[in-house]
Amino acid sequence: MTRIVVIGAGMGAMATAARLAVAGHRVAVYERSTVPGGGVGRLARDGFTFDTGPGLLHLPAVYRDLFIKTGKESLEQSLGLHQVDPAASHRFADGTSVNLPNASRAGVVQALDAALTPGAGERWSDLVNRARDAWDATRRPLLEEPLPADPDRRAALGHDPYPALRRRGLFRRSTPATLEAVARRELADPRLIALLESHALAHGLDPRRAPAGAAVLPYMEQTFGSWYAQGGIRALAEALYARCLARKAEFHFGAEVTGLLEKDGRAAGVRLADGTVAEADAVVAGVDPAALPALSGFAQRDVPRSRFSVFLALRGARPADTPHRTVIHTPDREAELAAVFGPAPHAGHRPTVIALRPDDPSTRPDADHEALTLTATVAPQGEVDWADGPTREGFADRMVQAAEVAVPGLAGRVLWRAVRTPLEVEAATGARGGGVPAPALAGADGAFLHPANSGRLPGLYLAGGFAHPGGGLAHAGMSGALVAGLIVEGAAFRGSQ
Repeated sequence: MTRIVVIGAGMGAMATAARLAVAGHRVAVYERSTVPGGGVGRLARDGFTFDTGPGLLHLPAVYRDLFIKTGKESLEQSLGLHQVDPAASHRFADGTSVNLPNASRAGVVQALDAALTPGAGERWSDLVNRARDAWDATRRPLLEEPLPADPDRRAALGHDPYPALRRRGLFRRSTPATLEAVARRELADPRLIALLESHALAHGLDPRRAPAGAAVLPYMEQTFGSWYAQGGIRALAEALYARCLARKAEFHFGAEVTGLLEKDGRAAGVRLADGTVAEADAVVAGVDPAALPALSGFAQRDVPRSRFSVFLALRGARPADTPHRTVIHTPDREAELAAVFGPAPHAGHRPTVIALRPDDPSTRPDADHEALTLTATVAPQGEVDWADGPTREGFADRMVQAAEVAVPGLAGRVLWRAVRTPLEVEAATGARGGGVPAPALAGADGAFLHPANSGRLPGLYLAGGFAHPGGGLAHAGMSGALVAGLIVEGAAFRGSQ
């Protein structure tokens, strides 16, 4: 029986642990905090509960596959999972609003035509169709296979898969280099541009730098839907933890890993903060590589963007027709991009705010109250001093003010609020600056790829959002499948068929 040590109990780490345990390996997970889940956390206070990480799941097939292959109970048997409809309501700076139905291409076209201008839906649909081509071209090599060591195969992922439109005239070949270029050229309407770019921003991506292939992000959401777990997405982490325990994976909490053991040129275990040693035949790191010196060779050069959250306990019932998710777009795109991505990041802008208002009795003390979560993408701790009280509270105030568009009379309904900055994200997850990694993207000469799941030291593997294929719940789950495959089948593993 092979002994496996897993560093961290985040979603990618637990996805790996469950698959390895069911394959017959002895798995021990060492987590520095007191609970599993990593960035998928929960805040509970006075009968209110809030997800402190992701609020929705996209591409649930990843976890359906995980639960099918690690036990008898399916994902839906393990937690209450349902689609939200509409998928999102968008409030634009000019006062226009549109509700986009969940997983309905025709419904989205009709909604955009009715809310914006005739033809807007068709332009959006044409872009999503091209994004589908990019998805089909890269889904397997980018998401379902280990990152190739072969330079030629890896270089192929540096080519942008988004099919470029041809220009009229003599010089007709043109390849949009960025998502911004795609938006301006193919959508024209500033509201459609804001809609497209908001998907990149929500993942911490700058549309001015992100490759055109980032158009796969709205394609994924529109095609596979937006899903919510009863009790919050934290319930998914709890279900995965329970699955790991059922497969006899061992968990050690309050156990911080500070070093890596090597023997005969291989990873041979870990050293803990209390000086004890856990030997192993292989080590899986499910943490930000920057947090552990032994993993510095895997670390990303730039710190990913982070999230700023405001949790609001509200008096008054949630109206029955309230969308689960509302995106309130910034009135000043250029100011927001400058504030989040630099070159001199700051917190003095009016951000794009995502308001989450789940129709879930378990999130509130009774029907006469409501739990509201506001999130915005921001620069990480270090680039902005989120420990500064005025900076922190001033930004939270602007988020609440922005949310008044979606929640009339919000200020008068607030019983209390709690704020979570990148500083708190860093403390909870160990990620440098509180960074939240984005999904991997093809194009831009590989600049948006993540470190491979295995590297220079035999027996050492990397799982989770900071590894291939990147951040997000679905991608973290995919990393678990890849790492488990590499350990079980060896370097010849090429992904599930």
